Order: sequence, then structure tokens, then C-alpha cells
Amino acid sequence: MRALFFGTPAIAVPSLEALASIADVVGVVCQPDRPAGRGLELKAPPVKVKALELGVPVVQPEKVRTPEFAAWVAGAGADVALVIAYGRILPKAVLEAPRRGCMNLHASILPRYRGAAPITSAIVGGEAETGISLMQMDEGMDTGPVYAVHRTPIGPDTTADELAIDLGALAARVVREDLRRAVDGALALTPQDHEAATHAPLLKKEDGRIRWERSARQIHDHIRGMTSWPGAFTTIDGKALKVLAARVESEADQAGAPPGTVVMAGRSVVVVACGVGAIQIVRAQAEGRKPLAAADLVAGRTLQAGMVLGR
Repeated sequence: MRALFFGTPAIAVPSLEALASIADVVGVVCQPDRPAGRGLELKAPPVKVKALELGVPVVQPEKVRTPEFAAWVAGAGADVALVIAYGRILPKAVLEAPRRGCMNLHASILPRYRGAAPITSAIVGGEAETGISLMQMDEGMDTGPVYAVHRTPIGPDTTADELAIDLGALAARVVREDLRRAVDGALALTPQDHEAATHAPLLKKEDGRIRWERSARQIHDHIRGMTSWPGAFTTIDGKALKVLAARVESEADQAGAPPGTVVMAGRSVVVVACGVGAIQIVRAQAEGRKPLAAADLVAGRTLQAGMVLGR
């Protein structure tokens, strides 16, 4: 089986390794190197690094909607192109170039959470499970029919970063177990119920803002879902405070304390009132400072009882 691989971030690396174990990978497509770090030096995406280790040629087109790129894909003579977290919508000419088209490993239980941020959206949505859906791609946003769905639980304190690692490993298992059968036509396709679809749009920095009027459970899910991008944050006196880790303290109302009020700031615990219930801030980072545990935030007077966050 000749295959192309489209992917960019770390979550896609295990699938590339799995594909290389069952197929002749004739090319890898990933996004261009981007500036990173304080020095803004160009950094290769994780998929490119792994592809070069495997000795597979890599292309990094700035644009995928060009006749030249479509011709390159067609010229590869691939039986299938496997896509996971590539980061761009592929045009019809590319989708149809491999013999069996393009198949996507989408990190949700389709039709839920179509779009660019399914992992964060599942956690923020309070889901107890998610999965990897192997689907046949069409020109829509994750709208194609599905070959197989492999599920995995979401722990009550699992962060988006942790879940991405789990789903990366699960996607690799799907490649080994199901991709060959899908390419050979041995797996049936199931159309999606478009009426049941939900969407997970690309995240913006502002999406990380904590809305203290929500319940403690919702805020906890928001904080862990936004880890580590775009990051959950609130404000103190107009300055940003990134909330890096938290836990639900109580799901009962806090005796008249307005949402966002620091109702306790002791040596080992910081408790903030929510619309319903309260959360503990376990670790946070004030603007221009390093990340600190709750006790250090109190000792440094960054957080004190009576403060109202998010004003």
C-alpha cells in the first residue's frame, strides 16, 4: 500500500509511525516551519522531524489550493492519503487524487465536535468520553461518512494536553487495525447524522477568559480544556492572571459572595466563588511573573481574600 501522510503537530506523530509500519509512505505533507520561542527562530513541526527521521520526503506548501500541489499529490501514485491534524482544508482536486481518496483521523466521536478544536471542546463541554473517528473526507468540514469509531474515557481532571497524548496513541492503533481494511473496501461506511452535528471552531486567545458567573464544574472543565492553548485566564485590577490548574471546591452556593470573589486565601488553598459553587486555584501565573502554587500567590499578596477576579 502506497500512502501519503498529512499532519503537523505532535498528536499526529504516532499515526505517522504506525502508517510507516504498514505502508510505503511516499511523502509527508505538513505546515511550514514557524517562528517560535523568544528568539523567534524557525522551528520545524513535530511531524516533519519524525518524517525526516524515517527517511520520508517532506513538502510544506504555503498554499494547498494550487494546480501545482494537486499535480504533486496525483503524481505520488498513492493508494490513500491519511490526514490527522494537518490544519488546512483540502480542495477537491487533492481529495480525489489518491486511488482511495483521503481518509481522516478526527479526534472526536463524529458527528460531535466537527472542526479545528475537538479535544478542547469535548472537555469544556463536560463530555465523559471522546474518541478517534476514521472517516472518508469530502469537501465539507468533517462531514464525510465514517468507517470506524474508537472511544476513550475523559477523566474528570484530564487536561486537553493530556487527552491529546491519549488520542494520539489511540489514532495510531486505529491506523494499524482499520486503515488497511478501509482502503481494501472491507469496512462499511456509515453516513453521519448531520442534524446531530456540533462544531468546534478554531480557538482564539479570548476564548480562554473565565466566566465566573458559570458553575464551578463548568469553570473547572473550562480551565482544563484550555490547557495549554489558549490558556484559561482572568484579571486582577486589569492585569491578566493565567489559571494553570484548579479543582472543584464545592458545588453549593457561597453565602452571597459575588462570582469571582476570593472567599478564602490561606497558606495552602485559594477558593473563588462561582455562579454556583466554588473552585480552588491550585496554580496560576500573574502577568509578567512565573507560575506559582496557590500558597506562593497568597504569600506574595497576588491573591488575597476579598479580591474580585475578572472585573
